[in-house]
Amino acid sequence: MRSGNRTIDLKLSGVTKVYPGVVAIENVDLAIRGGEVIGLIGENGAGKSTLMKVLGGAVVPDAGRIRIDGTEHARLTPASAADHGIAFVHQELNPFTNLDVAGNILLGRELRRGFLRMMDREAMARSVRPILDRLGARFGPHQLVSELSLADQQILEIARALSLNARLVILDEPTSSLTLSETQRLLQVLKELKAQGVALLFISHRLSEVEEIADRVVCLRDGRNAGELTGENIKKDTMVRMMIGRDTRQFYEKKPHRISEAVLEFRGVRTTAYPGASVSLSVRSGEILGLAGLAGAGRTELALAAFGVDPTLDGEVVLNGTPLPPQSVVAAIEAGMSLVPENRKEQGLLLDFSIAENIVLPGLSHLARFGFVERDREKDLGERSRKRLAIKASSLGQAAAELSGGNQQKVVLAKWLAMRPKVIIFDEPTRGIDVGAKAEVYHLMQALADEGVAILMISSDMEEVIGVSDRVAVMCEGRITGVLNSNELSEEGILRLAVS
Repeated sequence: MRSGNRTIDLKLSGVTKVYPGVVAIENVDLAIRGGEVIGLIGENGAGKSTLMKVLGGAVVPDAGRIRIDGTEHARLTPASAADHGIAFVHQELNPFTNLDVAGNILLGRELRRGFLRMMDREAMARSVRPILDRLGARFGPHQLVSELSLADQQILEIARALSLNARLVILDEPTSSLTLSETQRLLQVLKELKAQGVALLFISHRLSEVEEIADRVVCLRDGRNAGELTGENIKKDTMVRMMIGRDTRQFYEKKPHRISEAVLEFRGVRTTAYPGASVSLSVRSGEILGLAGLAGAGRTELALAAFGVDPTLDGEVVLNGTPLPPQSVVAAIEAGMSLVPENRKEQGLLLDFSIAENIVLPGLSHLARFGFVERDREKDLGERSRKRLAIKASSLGQAAAELSGGNQQKVVLAKWLAMRPKVIIFDEPTRGIDVGAKAEVYHLMQALADEGVAILMISSDMEEVIGVSDRVAVMCEGRITGVLNSNELSEEGILRLAVS
């Protein structure tokens, strides 16, 4: 029997889960009450996912107690967790885009009528409309999910949870793919749910959002409780120190590089995103040039055109003084360009392939003899790359899909570094990875710039752009609206150019 709208009172005590050779979580305590937002933070591998699975009934703990509304449970099953009002909104959204909103919310629980038991779409619409109104949704029950933005799809998942009488909603990186305005809208929805008595477990690497929304913050480190913060003590620097034991100021060790001649040049380049706008810009040897702008400004499209993935409508992309042939990824790679894409899972990795196979893929021809890959050379390159980037994995044979987000990003970096590139384009290089992995990526970028590599970094993280870049170019609607030198960088200055 479902728990209705009554607020939840949940407590985990001494919860432990051990896998062969690995302690996932050990003696973890967590208390959650109705109308409270708990920020759950920790680096990748800290135990957050295991703890979520215990709450959802997917993992049986080896020790500890679970108490819900005063009743103790040795374990939960997915069905019993749902019956107690525990629901999930996962980072990877997988709605049925061919169905409408009501069909997704009531999937498997469709309302039917008549002898033939046909779906009663109007009754379904009437059933879900109060939930959509409760969330302030800007879409209706009959709208196709394929027409919804990512932010609206997040709200759709929350609506589905509420249709199951959820009293605790666990949100895993809910804003990782959202724009700034979409993020603010989602956070406002969550604040309204909190006011209605729903408990929220908010898991995010975006600590500024945790600071904005959380009543309490619980930190896990190496599978154990590392501390708890409440109220005014919830500050980004404090959370970072709790997670990894060092200060955020150590992340951005910006230092002067030996910047010399232009390596990558855009000369009047027009892309399909903004056919009426052209870009002229240069990235110099040893320089980290940040490319800032609002979502939809045309930054990713410019990167894809430079790398030969997308066509250019006009102009030239020039590398070391030589124009690149349009729409030729092979020519870009052979000329010394690499692209670390925004979506590493879909565009940067073959998830079913091993770490070693992903690393050697771009330079496979250099490791082949008589048409066969020399496995010893493949293994040697993979091992050197793993050591250089400190990739955490059981072996080079482990599938890329099994790695954390930070380690997946390192594998993407490793495959391009093995090609000794002259230019690297980073598109949102730290999206969805924890603060420790971010620091390692920043350190690597600085080291590459020291070696004379030209770096173009596209980022929506203002602090990152200012903290890492030697210069920042700002785009708005397909045009460069200004270029700021290091001593001119400020959030206000960048935002002013971003909306010009």
